[in-house]
Amino acid sequence: MPKRTKRLTLQGEEKDEIRINKFLSEAGICSRREADRYVEEGKVKIDGIIAQIGSKVTGNSQVTFCGKPVKKEEKLVLIACNKPEGIVCTTDQKEPNNIVDYLNYGMRIYPIGRLDKDSEGLILLTNDGNIVNKILRAENYHEKEYVVAVNKEITLDFIKKMSSGVPILDTVTNPCTVTQIDKYTFQIILTQGLNRQIRRMCEYLGYKVVGLKRIRIMNILLGRLKTGDFRNVTEREIDEMNQLIKQHRQG
Repeated sequence: MPKRTKRLTLQGEEKDEIRINKFLSEAGICSRREADRYVEEGKVKIDGIIAQIGSKVTGNSQVTFCGKPVKKEEKLVLIACNKPEGIVCTTDQKEPNNIVDYLNYGMRIYPIGRLDKDSEGLILLTNDGNIVNKILRAENYHEKEYVVAVNKEITLDFIKKMSSGVPILDTVTNPCTVTQIDKYTFQIILTQGLNRQIRRMCEYLGYKVVGLKRIRIMNILLGRLKTGDFRNVTEREIDEMNQLIKQHRQG
């Protein structure tokens, strides 16, 4: 099983105490919202005492859930996956094509953000709630790059309008970088995460997307990763990602 030891942490963010809902989330038990519900139901104990909403734990605390000990996973999992079309970026097992069952990783992991069912390409998955929160907090600032194929020839007017902003979803998209690759294909770099943004932008301009692949999230590249495969995000990539998030926080 792939291993990862370095955590995506920012200086000054680590604390001796954390809330019980965050602890359970980072341990891969459930979401923070679900954790609050379990606490209210009396299913969580800290050092043998029933936990309360807002209770805090330290590294020495003995936490149990439904009578079973809970330990935070020490090995950080952060993987880059080349998601195929048709796979849904959800942990909901009621969805037969959910990405977690598709990967069958062997540990509880969940996707960071989303990539439409009809799209393919790079999606990050982790077992660390801290990483999810930090990346998603910066979601409207960090770059995501896509290669897009459309159903008719691309014009200079199309490139200009896509680059300058398109009215969709009761707003106008932010200016972005759009580069034509060939008659029917272009590359686009977004710093927004609106629902089906690229498809809606193209539809507004009279084009239909026939192929959409994400090839980069921040400094993480899809590269030559085959469809359906995944790899560990490297230590160097984690360091670079930390710097990008830190720059956003300072900005």
